[in-house]
Amino acid sequence: MKYRWVLKQQTKSQRLEGTRVFSRSLIGSLWEDRELQGAPGVWIKDNWPGYDLNLFTYPQHYYGDLEYVLLPRGIIVDRIERLAKDIMKDLGYCDILILCVLKGGYKFCMDLVEHLKNISRNSDRFVSMKVDFIRLKFCRNDEAMDKMQIIGGDDLSTLAGKNVLIVKDLVGTGRTMKALLSSIEKYKPNMIKVASLLVKRTPGSDGFRPDYAGFEIPNLFVVGYALGYNEYFRDLNHICVISEHGKEKYRV
Repeated sequence: MKYRWVLKQQTKSQRLEGTRVFSRSLIGSLWEDRELQGAPGVWIKDNWPGYDLNLFTYPQHYYGDLEYVLLPRGIIVDRIERLAKDIMKDLGYCDILILCVLKGGYKFCMDLVEHLKNISRNSDRFVSMKVDFIRLKFCRNDEAMDKMQIIGGDDLSTLAGKNVLIVKDLVGTGRTMKALLSSIEKYKPNMIKVASLLVKRTPGSDGFRPDYAGFEIPNLFVVGYALGYNEYFRDLNHICVISEHGKEKYRV
Protein backbone atom coordinates (compact mmCIF):
# COMPACT_ATOMS: atom_id res chain seq x y z
CA MET A 1 0.00 0.00 0.00
CA LYS A 2 1.37 3.40 -0.94
CA TYR A 3 0.87 6.63 0.96
CA ARG A 4 0.82 10.31 0.16
CA TRP A 5 0.48 13.53 2.05
CA VAL A 6 -2.74 15.48 1.77
CA LEU A 7 -3.09 19.04 3.05
CA LYS A 8 -6.13 19.35 5.26
CA GLN A 9 -9.02 21.39 3.98
CA GLN A 10 -9.49 24.78 5.62
CA THR A 11 -12.76 26.69 5.59
CA LYS A 12 -13.01 30.33 4.63
CA SER A 13 -13.78 31.33 8.23
CA GLN A 14 -10.69 29.46 9.43
CA ARG A 15 -8.55 31.29 6.90
CA LEU A 16 -9.40 34.56 8.57
CA GLU A 17 -8.35 33.43 12.05
CA GLY A 18 -4.74 34.29 11.26
CA THR A 19 -1.39 32.65 11.62
CA ARG A 20 -2.44 30.25 14.40
CA VAL A 21 -4.81 28.40 12.06
CA PHE A 22 -2.30 28.88 9.24
CA SER A 23 0.42 27.00 11.13
CA ARG A 24 -1.90 24.23 12.27
CA SER A 25 -3.34 23.65 8.81
CA LEU A 26 0.10 23.04 7.31
CA ILE A 27 0.29 19.73 9.16
CA GLY A 28 -0.59 17.08 6.60
CA SER A 29 -2.81 14.10 7.22
CA LEU A 30 -1.59 10.76 5.93
CA TRP A 31 -4.20 9.10 3.75
CA GLU A 32 -4.31 5.51 2.60
CA ASP A 33 -6.40 4.79 -0.48
CA ARG A 34 -5.89 2.18 -3.16
CA GLU A 35 -7.37 4.51 -5.78
CA LEU A 36 -4.66 7.09 -5.02
CA GLN A 37 -1.67 4.86 -5.62
CA GLY A 38 1.04 6.31 -7.83
CA ALA A 39 0.12 9.95 -7.23
CA PRO A 40 3.37 11.92 -6.93
CA GLY A 41 4.16 14.57 -4.37
CA VAL A 42 1.95 16.32 -1.87
CA TRP A 43 -1.64 16.05 -3.04
CA ILE A 44 -3.66 19.29 -2.99
CA LYS A 45 -7.39 18.56 -2.97
CA ASP A 46 -9.68 19.95 -5.65
CA ASN A 47 -11.71 21.77 -2.98
CA TRP A 48 -8.67 23.15 -1.15
CA PRO A 49 -9.51 26.85 -0.53
CA GLY A 50 -5.91 27.96 -0.05
CA TYR A 51 -4.75 30.73 2.29
CA ASP A 52 -5.96 34.28 2.63
CA LEU A 53 -3.61 36.76 0.96
CA ASN A 54 -3.69 38.97 4.07
CA LEU A 55 -1.64 36.35 5.93
CA PHE A 56 1.36 37.01 3.68
CA THR A 57 3.45 39.77 2.17
CA TYR A 58 3.50 40.04 -1.62
CA PRO A 59 4.24 42.79 -4.16
CA GLN A 60 1.81 45.69 -3.94
CA HIS A 61 1.63 45.91 -7.73
CA TYR A 62 -0.27 42.60 -7.68
CA TYR A 63 -2.99 43.72 -5.28
CA GLY A 64 -6.33 42.68 -6.76
CA ASP A 65 -4.68 40.36 -9.28
CA LEU A 66 -4.68 37.21 -7.14
CA GLU A 67 -7.39 35.01 -5.62
CA TYR A 68 -5.44 33.30 -2.84
CA VAL A 69 -2.15 31.66 -1.90
CA LEU A 70 -2.11 28.02 -2.94
CA LEU A 71 1.38 27.17 -1.66
CA PRO A 72 3.40 29.46 0.64
CA ARG A 73 7.13 29.79 -0.06
CA GLY A 74 8.10 28.08 3.21
CA ILE A 75 6.19 24.93 2.31
CA ILE A 76 7.69 24.96 -1.20
CA VAL A 77 11.29 25.26 0.03
CA ASP A 78 10.80 22.56 2.67
CA ARG A 79 9.35 20.18 0.09
CA ILE A 80 12.27 20.86 -2.27
CA GLU A 81 14.72 19.97 0.49
CA ARG A 82 13.02 16.58 0.83
CA LEU A 83 13.12 16.07 -2.94
CA ALA A 84 16.87 16.70 -2.87
CA LYS A 85 17.31 13.98 -0.24
CA ASP A 86 15.23 11.56 -2.29
CA ILE A 87 17.22 12.31 -5.44
CA MET A 88 20.57 11.79 -3.73
CA LYS A 89 19.38 8.55 -2.18
CA ASP A 90 18.07 7.20 -5.49
CA LEU A 91 21.04 8.25 -7.60
CA GLY A 92 23.55 6.86 -5.12
CA TYR A 93 25.64 10.04 -4.83
CA CYS A 94 26.76 9.87 -8.45
CA ASP A 95 27.71 12.85 -10.59
CA ILE A 96 24.71 14.66 -12.07
CA LEU A 97 24.15 16.80 -15.14
CA ILE A 98 21.13 19.00 -14.45
CA LEU A 99 19.06 20.40 -17.32
CA CYS A 100 16.87 23.27 -16.16
CA VAL A 101 13.91 24.05 -18.42
CA LEU A 102 13.38 27.82 -18.58
CA LYS A 103 11.76 30.12 -17.86
CA GLY A 104 9.54 28.89 -15.08
CA GLY A 105 11.93 26.28 -13.75
CA TYR A 106 14.85 28.48 -12.74
CA LYS A 107 13.80 29.19 -9.15
CA PHE A 108 12.94 25.57 -8.43
CA CYS A 109 16.23 24.50 -9.98
CA MET A 110 18.22 27.06 -7.99
CA ASP A 111 16.77 25.92 -4.66
CA LEU A 112 17.01 22.23 -5.57
CA VAL A 113 20.68 22.51 -6.56
CA GLU A 114 21.47 24.37 -3.35
CA HIS A 115 19.97 21.56 -1.28
CA LEU A 116 21.77 18.94 -3.37
CA LYS A 117 25.06 20.75 -2.78
CA ASN A 118 24.40 20.94 0.96
CA ILE A 119 23.90 17.17 1.04
CA SER A 120 27.12 16.67 -0.94
CA ARG A 121 29.08 18.93 1.41
CA ASN A 122 27.99 16.85 4.39
CA SER A 123 28.71 13.47 2.82
CA ASP A 124 31.93 11.48 2.58
CA ARG A 125 31.91 11.69 -1.22
CA PHE A 126 32.03 14.72 -3.50
CA VAL A 127 29.18 14.83 -6.01
CA SER A 128 29.89 16.78 -9.18
CA MET A 129 26.91 18.80 -10.42
CA LYS A 130 26.84 20.66 -13.70
CA VAL A 131 23.81 22.84 -14.47
CA ASP A 132 22.75 23.78 -17.97
CA PHE A 133 19.71 25.73 -19.14
CA ILE A 134 17.42 25.03 -22.07
CA ARG A 135 14.21 26.45 -23.48
CA LEU A 136 11.61 24.61 -25.48
CA LYS A 137 10.03 26.04 -28.60
CA PHE A 138 7.20 24.51 -30.56
CA CYS A 139 6.66 25.15 -34.25
CA ARG A 140 4.49 23.74 -37.01
CA ASN A 141 5.98 21.56 -39.68
CA ASP A 142 4.65 21.03 -43.21
CA GLU A 143 2.11 18.53 -41.92
CA ALA A 144 0.77 21.03 -39.38
CA MET A 145 2.11 18.94 -36.50
CA ASP A 146 3.78 20.44 -33.44
CA LYS A 147 7.54 19.96 -33.49
CA MET A 148 9.68 20.72 -30.46
CA GLN A 149 12.97 22.54 -30.70
CA ILE A 150 15.47 22.66 -27.83
CA ILE A 151 17.08 26.11 -27.56
CA GLY A 152 20.24 26.88 -25.60
CA GLY A 153 22.41 24.59 -23.58
CA ASP A 154 25.75 23.11 -24.54
CA ASP A 155 26.18 20.57 -27.29
CA LEU A 156 23.62 17.95 -26.29
CA SER A 157 25.88 15.20 -27.60
CA THR A 158 27.83 15.66 -24.35
CA LEU A 159 24.89 14.02 -22.56
CA ALA A 160 26.10 10.62 -23.76
CA GLY A 161 26.85 8.38 -20.79
CA LYS A 162 25.81 11.03 -18.25
CA ASN A 163 23.29 10.90 -15.42
CA VAL A 164 20.78 13.56 -16.45
CA LEU A 165 18.24 15.23 -14.18
CA ILE A 166 15.66 17.35 -16.00
CA VAL A 167 14.20 20.07 -13.76
CA LYS A 168 10.90 21.66 -14.75
CA ASP A 169 8.36 23.95 -13.13
CA LEU A 170 5.13 22.18 -14.07
CA VAL A 171 3.88 19.07 -15.84
CA GLY A 172 0.40 19.37 -17.30
CA THR A 173 -0.71 17.07 -20.09
CA GLY A 174 2.72 15.45 -20.18
CA ARG A 175 3.11 15.80 -23.92
CA THR A 176 5.92 18.35 -23.64
CA MET A 177 7.91 16.17 -21.28
CA LYS A 178 7.46 13.09 -23.46
CA ALA A 179 8.71 15.04 -26.48
CA LEU A 180 11.70 16.34 -24.51
CA LEU A 181 12.58 12.88 -23.20
CA SER A 182 12.37 11.47 -26.71
CA SER A 183 14.84 14.11 -27.90
CA ILE A 184 17.23 13.62 -24.98
CA GLU A 185 17.23 9.82 -25.29
CA LYS A 186 18.72 10.12 -28.77
CA TYR A 187 21.99 11.23 -27.17
CA LYS A 188 22.18 8.01 -25.12
CA PRO A 189 22.66 9.29 -21.57
CA ASN A 190 23.32 6.70 -18.88
CA MET A 191 20.16 7.70 -17.02
CA ILE A 192 17.38 10.29 -17.24
CA LYS A 193 15.29 11.42 -14.30
CA VAL A 194 12.65 14.16 -14.22
CA ALA A 195 11.91 16.46 -11.28
CA SER A 196 8.91 18.78 -11.50
CA LEU A 197 7.81 21.21 -8.81
CA LEU A 198 4.15 20.86 -9.80
CA VAL A 199 2.00 18.25 -11.49
CA LYS A 200 -1.36 19.60 -12.61
CA ARG A 201 -4.41 17.37 -12.86
CA THR A 202 -5.62 18.31 -16.32
CA PRO A 203 -8.41 16.66 -18.36
CA GLY A 204 -6.05 16.14 -21.31
CA SER A 205 -3.30 14.41 -19.32
CA ASP A 206 -1.66 11.44 -21.01
CA GLY A 207 -0.70 9.96 -17.66
CA PHE A 208 2.96 11.01 -17.61
CA ARG A 209 4.41 11.21 -14.10
CA PRO A 210 7.83 12.66 -13.24
CA ASP A 211 10.25 10.69 -11.09
CA TYR A 212 10.16 13.42 -8.46
CA ALA A 213 7.28 15.83 -7.89
CA GLY A 214 6.79 18.54 -5.31
CA PHE A 215 3.03 18.93 -5.37
CA GLU A 216 0.11 17.59 -7.37
CA ILE A 217 -2.42 20.38 -7.77
CA PRO A 218 -5.92 20.85 -9.23
CA ASN A 219 -6.42 22.25 -12.72
CA LEU A 220 -5.83 25.86 -11.65
CA PHE A 221 -4.11 28.83 -13.30
CA VAL A 222 -1.18 29.33 -10.93
CA VAL A 223 1.57 31.95 -10.89
CA GLY A 224 4.53 32.83 -8.72
CA TYR A 225 7.80 31.22 -7.68
CA ALA A 226 9.06 31.95 -11.24
CA LEU A 227 5.86 30.73 -12.92
CA GLY A 228 4.70 33.66 -15.00
CA TYR A 229 1.80 34.97 -17.00
CA ASN A 230 3.05 37.01 -19.95
CA GLU A 231 6.25 37.63 -17.95
CA TYR A 232 4.41 38.95 -14.88
CA PHE A 233 4.26 37.29 -11.43
CA ARG A 234 7.69 35.67 -11.69
CA ASP A 235 8.79 37.89 -8.79
CA LEU A 236 6.06 36.50 -6.51
CA ASN A 237 7.53 34.30 -3.75
CA HIS A 238 4.44 32.17 -3.18
CA ILE A 239 2.47 30.08 -5.68
CA CYS A 240 -0.92 31.73 -6.04
CA VAL A 241 -4.08 31.42 -8.09
CA ILE A 242 -4.50 34.35 -10.44
CA SER A 243 -7.81 36.23 -10.45
CA GLU A 244 -9.95 36.98 -13.48
CA HIS A 245 -8.99 40.63 -13.03
CA GLY A 246 -5.32 39.66 -13.15
CA LYS A 247 -5.78 37.59 -16.30
CA GLU A 248 -7.48 40.49 -18.06
CA LYS A 249 -5.04 43.10 -16.75
CA TYR A 250 -1.96 41.32 -18.10
CA ARG A 251 -3.49 39.80 -21.19
CA VAL A 252 -1.58 40.48 -24.42
